[in-house]
Amino acid sequence: MTEPEIIAALRLQAIPNIGDVTAKKLIAHCGSPTAVFEDKLHHLLKIDGIGKLTLKALHDPEHLKEAESEYNFLSKEKIKVSYFMEEDYPAYLKHCVDGPILLFQRGNINLVKQRLISVVGTRNVTNYGASFCETFIEEIAPMDPVIVSGFAYGVDIAVQRAAMEKGLQTIACLAHGLNQIYPKAHKKYQRKMEENGGFVTEFWSTSRPDRENFLRRNRIIAGMSEATIVVESAEKGGSLVTADLANGYNREVFAVPGRSTDKLSKGCNDLIKGQKAHMLTSAADLIYLLGWDLDEKKEGETVQKQLFIELDATEQSIYSYLQLNGKQLLDTVALECNLPIFKTSSTLLGMEMKGVIRPLPGKLFEAI
Repeated sequence: MTEPEIIAALRLQAIPNIGDVTAKKLIAHCGSPTAVFEDKLHHLLKIDGIGKLTLKALHDPEHLKEAESEYNFLSKEKIKVSYFMEEDYPAYLKHCVDGPILLFQRGNINLVKQRLISVVGTRNVTNYGASFCETFIEEIAPMDPVIVSGFAYGVDIAVQRAAMEKGLQTIACLAHGLNQIYPKAHKKYQRKMEENGGFVTEFWSTSRPDRENFLRRNRIIAGMSEATIVVESAEKGGSLVTADLANGYNREVFAVPGRSTDKLSKGCNDLIKGQKAHMLTSAADLIYLLGWDLDEKKEGETVQKQLFIELDATEQSIYSYLQLNGKQLLDTVALECNLPIFKTSSTLLGMEMKGVIRPLPGKLFEAI
């Protein structure tokens, strides 16, 4: 992308009434960011959803000055700029209508033909959550995925540290510009992060880590990844917002179950109960549901899944039916096994916990 095009795209970002969706409409109509500012206003007003209020500040010279200033910062700091129509822009994020037109990168990041998964969760991670992060990364490492998270306290930094220790590429998606690190306590990880991946953001150097920026940032974490994993979450929290966004983008969502009495597992348990997330007990669950090729594992390394085979009469009835008939919908299982839906749903959940069935996309289940 040339300097004039980058400046023109930055200029679009600087205009208050033009967000990413509108900017993409303008670029699609005109052919490029620079062409937007060269086109006549009455032509732009013919675009569906574009009105005079939206374009009011299009040619305000102040926004051009702001864009040029930010470009100077990016050039001086040697920050890579990824444009939403170019190959180095995250492939999955291209399919998100509200994805940013520009992403700024610092580090040693390679997003071309990579498997990206996001891992999010509470900032108050427990020993259970931290241990799961370490075990999960150890199990998934043979598949060589890119681990995306938010570089925050808790689950974020736990999973990103584990990824770095295993030599996996890991990307921190920030809620502020690349002129700072937040939280400051994580500054000590910056160099190693940049060696093993790095930092991405849509925010300019003039942006601060304000609360609304974290909410905006969450859509990038969800959008740039093939799947999102919630490790621990209370009943409400930013990681649940990320899970909702991922579901909205038609991505797979996974949640790590916990005890019903654990406050920091309630959010995950609710996602599973509401069928908004697959239960994740090990890396094998994710590998299977995403269809990743197990033959690509490094020689001598395995992804293990513990199996429990003690079934009660109801569970045995369902298991036998699934063994005989293959993949089946929840409603079909209930009908054929002569069970009420609520009973079937709770029984399938228990069987999933025992590792004898797998949930599949489309609310299907199959016996292992």
